[in-house]
Amino acid sequence: MSQAKAMLPGMRVSYDAEPLQESLLRPTWHEQLREWFDEAVRAEVPEPNAMVLATADAEGMPSSRTVLCKGFDERGLVFFTNYTSAKSHDLAATRVASATFPWLALQRQVNVRGTVEKVSPEETAEYWALRPRGSQLGAWASPQSSVVPGRENLESSLAGIERRFSEAERIPVPPHWGGWRIRPQSVEFWQGRPDRLHDRLRFRRTDDSWKLERLAP
Repeated sequence: MSQAKAMLPGMRVSYDAEPLQESLLRPTWHEQLREWFDEAVRAEVPEPNAMVLATADAEGMPSSRTVLCKGFDERGLVFFTNYTSAKSHDLAATRVASATFPWLALQRQVNVRGTVEKVSPEETAEYWALRPRGSQLGAWASPQSSVVPGRENLESSLAGIERRFSEAERIPVPPHWGGWRIRPQSVEFWQGRPDRLHDRLRFRRTDDSWKLERLAP
């Protein structure tokens, strides 16, 4: 028997965080997310803006990966990627997504589900200007999600892009690259609690407002 097989059934962490009460939540989901995000930053959670993005293709085959949230407000969460990537093909086909912030060090998760839309070219350009030059070059060089013969193929592509833009002070945004925004229909705040009786409070969008609900763990 492998060590993992022997250990997995008994592996668990006892959660002992303070209760998450309805009366303690901020008035809106984005204000509450901001509060928890700031607490994750102060607690030095590694990459607190990392979120697991789940999508599905037109046939319903699911896929998930970790991306970096680069902004959020009352409109939703924003991340940037190649528009020819697998995730972008999924989003274009279904127009829905789910994202989870796994702040395990704080015994917390936040799950966001909703529809998606591309951000404006102006928003993309504003964020693009903040990216390191190497990241900009990489976005031009990589045919994201495509099959490539080997690592040397990517390195050769990058070298070609470096030569192409060697004289450029500013590298333009690739036409195949930009941002997506998840516009929430529900946002769940999950707090670990003893005996697996976790606190789950969800903001759910109705026709013209938001409803706060408690879910059973």
